Amino acid sequence: MRGDYQQLVDEISAALGAPATLEDRDFGLIAFGAHESEDDEVMDPVRTRSILQRRSSAAVRAWFEAFGIARATAPLRIPPDPAAGVFKGRICLPVRHRGVVHGYVWLLDDGHLTDLELGSASAPPDPRMAQAMEIAARIGALLADESRAGSELAQVLRELLTSRAADRAAAAAALRDALRDTLRFAPGTPLTLVAVLPWDAAATDTAPLPSLPGLLAACPLPTAAGGPPDGADRPDAPAGAGSGAGPARTEPALAALVRLRQTGSLTPAHTAAEHLLRSPRAGGAPSPAGRARARPARAAAGIGLATRELTDLAISWRQALDAARAARAEPRLGPVAAWHTLGAYRMLTALPATPTDPAVGPLLAPAHAELARTAEAFLDCAGQAGRTAQQLGIHRQTLYYRLGRVEKLTGLDLDEGADRLLLHMALKAARL
Repeated sequence: MRGDYQQLVDEISAALGAPATLEDRDFGLIAFGAHESEDDEVMDPVRTRSILQRRSSAAVRAWFEAFGIARATAPLRIPPDPAAGVFKGRICLPVRHRGVVHGYVWLLDDGHLTDLELGSASAPPDPRMAQAMEIAARIGALLADESRAGSELAQVLRELLTSRAADRAAAAAALRDALRDTLRFAPGTPLTLVAVLPWDAAATDTAPLPSLPGLLAACPLPTAAGGPPDGADRPDAPAGAGSGAGPARTEPALAALVRLRQTGSLTPAHTAAEHLLRSPRAGGAPSPAGRARARPARAAAGIGLATRELTDLAISWRQALDAARAARAEPRLGPVAAWHTLGAYRMLTALPATPTDPAVGPLLAPAHAELARTAEAFLDCAGQAGRTAQQLGIHRQTLYYRLGRVEKLTGLDLDEGADRLLLHMALKAARL
């Protein structure tokens, strides 16, 4: 189907004599026409970024959306905005189907389209523009069909990932049939799950999947911090739900099913995760109108172990979600973390959500953030004072003074292995 998009974009480019670019409604690149001009200035930075990074920047999206492109039913011109990096004007052809916008076709207005009549109440559109809009309508129908298929796959994937152990075989069979009918999926193909946390779940099921190798299906799922590995097997909790005392803090995540070339290579999953993290939906929903705009949550992605068994995807999902939580908590793991690389966080993310140990609680107060950072660095360095002082950029005597305050505040003895273990685990768990 992606080849169909390319052919239709090429038809628009030929009809108007200008390179066209097709993006979905989240400004993710789908297809683009060839740049045949000898004038390199036609390739302005926005189009170059869209092609190379497969997505437009937030500033560019905001500038375009300010002109009402999501509500437009006819072509419209958008002037340049150097502040947003838009150095050339654009003609936007909204890609709609049955009243729903599914994407946009963009044409660089480098001067030779200036006199092109787009159509108005007093003048009909230029025949070339009418032809381009007819092609855009065909693109809209294709995107709508793809969106419906994606929505059906998303629902089946959601049912599998949230199913109880007793129902998992039936849910896996339903997903296998849906993948075979929609994507000609061959049983035994290696798969894995990618989790993006947090995610703005609004309209995710009806949005087309980005054009990425191996990305088969995606669905938003509510998650809760904490939870043992068998969380999905409990009748009262979906995969990823916590089991600690009191109500768990929940936030939506995106589950993306990715086909791999082989079980030992997660490259397609890393590619999908990095692309999804660039989506405007990564980071959670925007603040409601009238409420102070909160700082956007830092999004991260996790990847579970590969499997050839659809019944094991629920396990891969919990691993992916744990890896995403760990990546948010520990920047050194990167914005994308694979579960098998987590080290101690494999155990920490699987523990139930429980109250902070009373001995460590006082150290976690905001007023003692520097002491907590010092203690964690000391323990990360295996108790080696020289390495710790060098890492923190402080004198060794300053380090000893701070560690003495930590012992006094917590009542723990940092010369005792058990106390070190308690403090280290509590500090790491507090990040989650």
